[in-house]
Amino acid sequence: MTESTPHSFDVLVLGGGSGGYAAALRASQLGLNVGLVEESKVGGTCLHNGCIPTKALLHAAELADNAREGSKYGVLSSLQGIDMNTVNSYKQGVIDRLYRGLQGLVNSRGVTVIEGRGRLVSPDTVEVNGERYTGRNVVLATGSYARSLPGLEIGGRVMTSDQALELDTVPTSAIVLGGGVIGVEFASVWTSFGSKVTIVEALPHLVPNEDEALSKGLERAFRRRGIDYKLGVRFQGVTQDENGVTVTLEDGTTISADLLLVAVGRGPRTQDLGYEEQGIRVDRGFVLTDERLHTGVANIYAVGDIVPGLQLAHRGFGQGIFVAEQIAGLNPTPIVEANIPRVTYCNPEVASVGLTEAKAKEEYGDDKVVALEYNLGGNGKSQILGTTGFVKLVRVVDGPVVGIHMLGERMGEQIGEAQLIVSWEAHPDDVAPLIHAHPTQNESLGEAHLALAGKPLHAHD
Repeated sequence: MTESTPHSFDVLVLGGGSGGYAAALRASQLGLNVGLVEESKVGGTCLHNGCIPTKALLHAAELADNAREGSKYGVLSSLQGIDMNTVNSYKQGVIDRLYRGLQGLVNSRGVTVIEGRGRLVSPDTVEVNGERYTGRNVVLATGSYARSLPGLEIGGRVMTSDQALELDTVPTSAIVLGGGVIGVEFASVWTSFGSKVTIVEALPHLVPNEDEALSKGLERAFRRRGIDYKLGVRFQGVTQDENGVTVTLEDGTTISADLLLVAVGRGPRTQDLGYEEQGIRVDRGFVLTDERLHTGVANIYAVGDIVPGLQLAHRGFGQGIFVAEQIAGLNPTPIVEANIPRVTYCNPEVASVGLTEAKAKEEYGDDKVVALEYNLGGNGKSQILGTTGFVKLVRVVDGPVVGIHMLGERMGEQIGEAQLIVSWEAHPDDVAPLIHAHPTQNESLGEAHLALAGKPLHAHD
């Protein structure tokens, strides 16, 4: 550690979200003097109005479904309704407990938190509220915001996830513009709460970045749940009044509902922060870096949602840790983007890691890729839970498994082993001998690898 003044640091992090605070905590752990600039609350979008609150709503939605369907299992329960004030209190309680824990961690590690909006004014200096702070190394971690479409104004009954998370009533009906992660999660929650939901997605499938088999499987599941969707058609416009919204699509279709949720992705928060003035390369708002997350300017690095790629909190965590170790001279191994696990927490859950079948064929050739699906119909725990779905494996012929794609209740919890299999380039024969506990959802991964290794147990040849 070098000697520093109260305004100079070994590492100066701009943004206290997932990537920023992970970089700060790890750098401090490695003996570096760290300043962390945050204009709102440490924890960022993920903790305060992203991952954590939406998953709290999804848990409440699961309980609603359980109450509604209890009689199928001999439990004489019924759903009397949803008290959104109590749901929101529960949600906020989860956030508050995690926030207090994070504040304690940051304080215990000796990280200096600088409150206010920061702006990069030189390659080693950030200005906050008229004060200047310098860092021998600077980490840009300013996160993302909920995007809209050109000309589509947010307000009233037209909202993004930011406003949707604060609703104190359940909409009778809702239109969700965008069938990606955020869109299908909210559609799932509101359907469980009793809303009539229609999703509008311009691309041909829901969760369009996933393997097509997962997209089609989710579409079938949503149809069974009564969730409507319009695929391959673009949004044209919306009008609203005191009674609701009316959305017009480019094919002339009109849909009316209580509200419109705009869930068309998240944009990088990089405007008016001085990045380009310091020579940092920016493309459509995203900060360009090399594989070691260096911007090419001085000792400036970038992590998280502002770096092109998956906009996931755990990607930000991983990149923050990586950059701290890079600055400390540990020469960490670069992160492989494809091997970052992805989970969509709707009902049923979608979980994947590695290459889709289409991407694998692009990379290795059509005749060099084999795919196999193991249906959850043969899995005991899935039958107990009353869920349907599958595990799909993608492998290189005579080579490793390069992609794992899963659909079904609680399948997101299986992504840890799936990540190990893909990241360690395991062959089906490496996984087949591993004993998976019975009866668990996790067992489906073992069964799929047994089948791909040529010795299926609870599956047909």
